[in-house]
Amino acid sequence: MKRIKNSVGIWSFGTNATRFMPSGYHPEAAEEDMVAKSARVAGELGDLVDGYEFHYPGEVNEGNADAVVRALAGADLYAIALGLFSNPRYAQGSFINPDQKVREESLKIAKRGIDLAAHYGAKYIIWPGGEGYNYPFQILYRDAWQRFIDAIAALTAYANEKKVTIFLEHKNSEPAMRILMRDIGMTIFVINKVKEQGIAVDNLKINMDWQHLIMNGEPLAEYAALLAGENLLGHHHGNSGWGSFDDDNMVGASFFMQTLGLAVELRRSGYGANGERVGFDLFPYTENQVEAVRRSVYQWEFIDSLALKIDDKALREAQAEHDAVKSYEIVYKAMGLDDSFIEKIHRDRKK
Repeated sequence: MKRIKNSVGIWSFGTNATRFMPSGYHPEAAEEDMVAKSARVAGELGDLVDGYEFHYPGEVNEGNADAVVRALAGADLYAIALGLFSNPRYAQGSFINPDQKVREESLKIAKRGIDLAAHYGAKYIIWPGGEGYNYPFQILYRDAWQRFIDAIAALTAYANEKKVTIFLEHKNSEPAMRILMRDIGMTIFVINKVKEQGIAVDNLKINMDWQHLIMNGEPLAEYAALLAGENLLGHHHGNSGWGSFDDDNMVGASFFMQTLGLAVELRRSGYGANGERVGFDLFPYTENQVEAVRRSVYQWEFIDSLALKIDDKALREAQAEHDAVKSYEIVYKAMGLDDSFIEKIHRDRKK
């Protein structure tokens, strides 16, 4: 089977600021313009990366897009993500902002981003990190939700005209402490509400950011299988972390077995056959950024190769019987815990 193609968020190569290190652990990145950054990263990673993702309008826009694409040296501009959440003008949200003028402005900017995606044949990601609230009693919940759904509906209709696929990406917290679209269930709810407005949702799909699911205690493999069955699985942001914060650590650094289970389900569903990708969304706080991405590519493809070694027929039979012991015997056999290893365990006991 062919490998699943990949992409990388260019934001992985920024200053990597935190509230305790506002200048970032990589302050040198602040002096590098986006075209130079794109050329440097694409040159260092070479053919390990098939494409890149950029936020609009901060990282890519009408003024620099042609130069950025040239700088990618054969890799493509795979996805454009709306990036209003990092602008203080939208501190109270963009689509749900209490100021109607700001809401209208936000939609215009988002549509321009869709136009840019259409021009380059890119996908469009909406991660509504600023669409939420910080305190109880702060907002009128139904009003805010209706504004949010109406905005997504309007953008979906516009993207349909432009033949652009939209990926919705959930997260529970940060920068808004309580993001409205905070889990997979609420993301499906949004898609269903858009559909209720009579808008075609064939090109409105879900981006599973692995650490966002892990933070919620949401199972990677199970949800990937369900979304694939509903034709809702559009993209992935690969990463890992400790499970309590959006660490965006290297793939497979933690939650290894969950990631392996996800790889199995992606192969079962034929993910990638229609051009779908695993995009790497990393935040190398103190690490060498290029090497952290490189390591994530290697580790993901190693995990994926293990998934292909698993006897899927035998695993399906064990799963059909809900036999956890047998399932793990099959999975670990693919990783080297085979009969000869077991025999060695017993031989060592007799020495």
